[in-house]
Amino acid sequence: MTAHNITLIPGDGIGPEVTKAARKIIDATGIKINWEICEAGAEVFKKGKATGVPQETIDSINKNKIALKGPLETPVGFGEKSANVTLRKMFETYGNIRPVREFPGVKTPYSRRNIDLVIVRENVEDLYAGIEHMQTPNVAQCLKLISRKGCEKIVRLGFEFARSQGRKTIHCATKANIMKFSEGMLKRTFEEIAKEYPDLKAEHIIVDNCAHQLVKKPEQFEVIVTTNMNGDILSDLSSALIGGLGFAPGANIGDNACIFEAVHGSAPKYAGKNTINPMAVILSGVMMLRHLGEFKHALDIEHALFVTCAVDKVLTRDVVGDANAASTTLFTDTVIKNLGKRLDGVVDRPYKPLNIDNSNIPIASIKPKERFVEGVDVFIENIKPIVELGKAMEQAAAAASMKLKLVTCRGMKVYPLTTNSVPDLTDQVTARFAGNGPLDDSQIQKIITEVGKVANWSHIEKLHVFDGKPGYTRAHGEE
Repeated sequence: MTAHNITLIPGDGIGPEVTKAARKIIDATGIKINWEICEAGAEVFKKGKATGVPQETIDSINKNKIALKGPLETPVGFGEKSANVTLRKMFETYGNIRPVREFPGVKTPYSRRNIDLVIVRENVEDLYAGIEHMQTPNVAQCLKLISRKGCEKIVRLGFEFARSQGRKTIHCATKANIMKFSEGMLKRTFEEIAKEYPDLKAEHIIVDNCAHQLVKKPEQFEVIVTTNMNGDILSDLSSALIGGLGFAPGANIGDNACIFEAVHGSAPKYAGKNTINPMAVILSGVMMLRHLGEFKHALDIEHALFVTCAVDKVLTRDVVGDANAASTTLFTDTVIKNLGKRLDGVVDRPYKPLNIDNSNIPIASIKPKERFVEGVDVFIENIKPIVELGKAMEQAAAAASMKLKLVTCRGMKVYPLTTNSVPDLTDQVTARFAGNGPLDDSQIQKIITEVGKVANWSHIEKLHVFDGKPGYTRAHGEE
């Protein structure tokens, strides 16, 4: 029997307890695993490591390519970004997979609805890239970056995951009706790639309607592919339908490494009390075993969990309350006792290995035949009366041989005023300038110089035109 080398990160708070339970159950199946115990999280932050991830852990994951992880804490006053996010970015785990399946024996308002869906969430870009700037002392900006390559990778993962589990339908949830370029990128990519998967029914759905439908009729969904922020929200919403985050496993999928983890927090107030539900980490271990091709062992653990909950009715405090709750260790030992048993009436999916190869996805899939810059948006800090600023921008435009199209605040036209209403301003506005033809960088530098003489500007955006189509949105009120 081939042994698997796996990095095990116990984590913080309740992490050591739940990962110990998962490891004990996995080992009890008879599968040979060499566990390599590594650190990350709170204790690492306290030692002065700003990322919360030491080099030894990085080296272990690079070597083993597989990690099982408990929840990590980012202590207040220590470190920088979340150690969880650091690990995802460091190993480019571009896809987050969150299964949501009704559990026999766990009663919820949605019991007997046959909920069995998966959220496939893009995991490294979108707003979670964490690129933020203070544009003025009173206006903050977060950049929402969506790439064609990132969209293709997550879409293909969604379709291949659906195939690997014998599923029939897949939805793409976006806010493309409002964010037509960023969220629209995922929608367009999904619709293009769907043609390569005629065996799957592919549908787009607006994300707010998706949330509505998940609460109203969750059984209609099988796989939902979505962007990072949307996926974070929908996956937590979905886990509440089946009993909460204690039943929510997760997998972070990358081309070179995969990290399996529960998505709940470290819950330090429950640490060491032997009361926590370990199912989320155990189910993450089940996902890990399937990723390794150990389908029988994964199925054995899954059914042992079913029998433990539905037949033995051994349940933890998050399900039945404190009075009738099983301890973490009792729950774990009962699952081990039930290995090899099967729960009647459960339909098992025909699991197959994922077939993912992203090596041929180019950096730039979209290559326009024609492109030019027809204008520029300049973001300005301003507390002057808007008419005064507008006239100053018109003079700056004239000096640069350009014209001022309009001034906006939060996407709304505020100059020239076309009504008697007084706009509700912040201290950031955007002046949109247009050239008399395609602009070069020297002309853009000229307008920036002229604007800088009369106002404090923060940044600029070129107004691109690709193959005759504007690569920017019109402001509300812009003709």
